[in-house]
Amino acid sequence: MRSIATFTIGVAIVSSLAACAGPEAGTLQAANEQLGVAELRSIEYAGTGKWFQFGQAANPTLPWPAFDVSRFTTTINYDTPAARVEMDRIQVVEPNRQRPAPVTQRPVQVVSGTHAWNLAAPAGGAPGTAPPSQPQPAAVEERTMEIWTTPHGFLKAAAANNATSQPAAGGSDVSFTVGGKYRYTGRINAENRVERVQTWIDNPVLGDTPVEITYSDYRDFNGVTFPGRIVRTQGGHPVLDVTVSSVTANPPVDLPVPENVRAFTPPSVNVAVEKLANGVYYFTGGSHHSLVIDQRDHIVVVEGPQDEARSLAVIAKAKETIPNKPIRYVVNTHVHFDHSGGLRTYVAEGATVVTHEMNRPYYEQAWSAPRTLNPDTLAKATKPPAFETFKDKHVLTDGKRSIEIHHIAGNGHNDAFAMVYLPAEKILSMVDAWAPLAPNAAPPPSPSPFAVNLYENIQRLKLDVRQIAALHGPRVATLAELRSAVGQGVTATQ
Repeated sequence: MRSIATFTIGVAIVSSLAACAGPEAGTLQAANEQLGVAELRSIEYAGTGKWFQFGQAANPTLPWPAFDVSRFTTTINYDTPAARVEMDRIQVVEPNRQRPAPVTQRPVQVVSGTHAWNLAAPAGGAPGTAPPSQPQPAAVEERTMEIWTTPHGFLKAAAANNATSQPAAGGSDVSFTVGGKYRYTGRINAENRVERVQTWIDNPVLGDTPVEITYSDYRDFNGVTFPGRIVRTQGGHPVLDVTVSSVTANPPVDLPVPENVRAFTPPSVNVAVEKLANGVYYFTGGSHHSLVIDQRDHIVVVEGPQDEARSLAVIAKAKETIPNKPIRYVVNTHVHFDHSGGLRTYVAEGATVVTHEMNRPYYEQAWSAPRTLNPDTLAKATKPPAFETFKDKHVLTDGKRSIEIHHIAGNGHNDAFAMVYLPAEKILSMVDAWAPLAPNAAPPPSPSPFAVNLYENIQRLKLDVRQIAALHGPRVATLAELRSAVGQGVTATQ
């Protein structure tokens, strides 16, 4: 009897200890308890570090350009969901690269539910006036992703989306899908902390673009267990590296959607046409322009910027303006994503991409990535791209009109940078090196080194330029205006 009683008591003690031990280490349940996810409805964290400008590398082999961040604050409401990110940042000066003098930028980026907007700073009105809200509907996907990839956000999203997990390295790998479209995977380590999260978002150049966030140096911030360092990469390069200095649990976070943001409907793509010479057309109507050239039996388009929507509109307008001819070539000035995001649409159209030789390997690799989130026309056509590349100069001709493509040598904006020159019409087209000012606009206090370099390249190549069709800017300009802008003065009539 005594032995049976002793055995019964022993079993009870073991069972009690097992119950007190809590969930198995490295599991979703353990991580939720360790980080206090159930009690956390909102969070604010702040710090300093670096931010990197996605898609704007100085050449295709380099990472995104770096900015020093002296103030970084993120405020999140997990219930809405909503978030506000603000920072003070200034571009890092790179040795041996001439750039305009950096200035401090203070962006404020907000998302709430299905709406995103920026706040202009400063307000520009009377003291106490709220800064105007600028709708950013294209940013909803990325900013929402930033909420669900925080440690607490990842665990909340995992619970809400029937996550699966499997043992890995003393912890577990967790995966789930949000909205039937966006995949998330993460690692919970043996200390019950989220140490890595990966997801994918759409980009016109990179397709399904990997985003990976690593969390390290977890510690107690006034009762909140939170990482002391956050590193985010996007497209294989860092986009954020923050050392966290403070964390606040459950701050009041009210981010109402401004009425102009709620009512905003993105305008349809507009393409306006200005004839610069016989068979030469300046296609504007947005922030990014193109030059369209009528050759004997085909069309040449200079620049495929932004995205597929812009390219489809330009292609349609080109065929309307110059009927019954195929688009045989699209000339690409450089690899920055706002100037290359629409190239794939031209490839699907059958056009050959003309670009600097440094850019071709980058495009071939980038365009081979999966495009499941937002398949474009090229993904559906499965057509291999064709390229013509150059180092210093390339000429396209139909036997009558020549189109010269020149490398803009030594420009701090980009190392694989091109401009287009039509010798018969004396028209130059380029972008990002210089843009003419709007009428009555005050000139900058000092000339941009990009513009100075452009003028030096024009002089070096002995180009006789009468019109400059900048692919940013409000109008066509003259060489005399560029000369004046860079401080050379007008020494000849143009």
